Amino acid sequence: MSAGPKVSALRGWHVTLAAAADAFLTTPRTANPNTHRAYASAVDRVTALLGRDRPLAEIADAEIGGALAELWGASAPATWNRNRAAIASWLAWCQAKKHWAAPSVPADAERRRESADETRAVAKTTIHRLLSRRDIPLRERALWRMLYETAARAAEILALNVEDLDLEHRRAPVRSKGGAVEWVYWDSGTAHLLPRLLRLPDGSTRTHGPLFLSERRPVPARRPAAADICPHTGRARLGYDRARVLLEKYAGLDLHQLRHSAATHLGEAEVPLQLIMGKTRHKNPRTAMRYVKPGAEAIAKVTEVLAPRRRTH
Repeated sequence: MSAGPKVSALRGWHVTLAAAADAFLTTPRTANPNTHRAYASAVDRVTALLGRDRPLAEIADAEIGGALAELWGASAPATWNRNRAAIASWLAWCQAKKHWAAPSVPADAERRRESADETRAVAKTTIHRLLSRRDIPLRERALWRMLYETAARAAEILALNVEDLDLEHRRAPVRSKGGAVEWVYWDSGTAHLLPRLLRLPDGSTRTHGPLFLSERRPVPARRPAAADICPHTGRARLGYDRARVLLEKYAGLDLHQLRHSAATHLGEAEVPLQLIMGKTRHKNPRTAMRYVKPGAEAIAKVTEVLAPRRRTH
């Protein structure tokens, strides 16, 4: 008689939510700083809401669903999906890798459909008007211009430290999605704003710590890691969610639209796809092609070719 499938006994009945979260966040899958920051933000908020000292085994699936709904139920589909995926990955790791008794994301907390937005690329004139507005704080103008000129992912730029900047050559190393360290380059607009952003009230300049800072110092209960605190001001690194909210507030745009728009504008300028891939650091031409789809201005302009020829006399 053949042996049945091997069943791993569940253990860790006394593992708390906090301990499970800490164990997960030290695994190789979260070694990339950008990935770690994204996972930690979601996992820490869920554990804080449910009670960090509660045993993981006591948490019901429905409680996980309730926490997701309370924290991100009213958010955009992309935000909901991103945080839901982080929690699902954490709980699946607890079950599969540690064999702990752990809940799952319930079936009714399913992924939400993200509608395809054919207007994600913003007109070049709109971008330049936004970046020249005087009513927008320096930090936001510097961040948005840097995102547009580098065509980098928002998480990559928010993870930059002051000491990473090569101001002379207008470049900085970032850690990409796959973990590779790659260079991003900016132009004169960002180069003009960065020294102002780094200037302290006493006239000196920040030399270390996060490049983009939050408005206030963190409270003791939510103090981030030392690497995410500015040694000059005591303020924490600006988070993705806060940066997203501010761009939505001022311009009704998503952070990714700045990267998407940069790639589209390069395509409209007839820059070869190979160079666009070098700028955006896409490895797959098919992926890059999604970003270089001509924008509304380019399509409107090419339509002029179909118009009847004008008389010259």
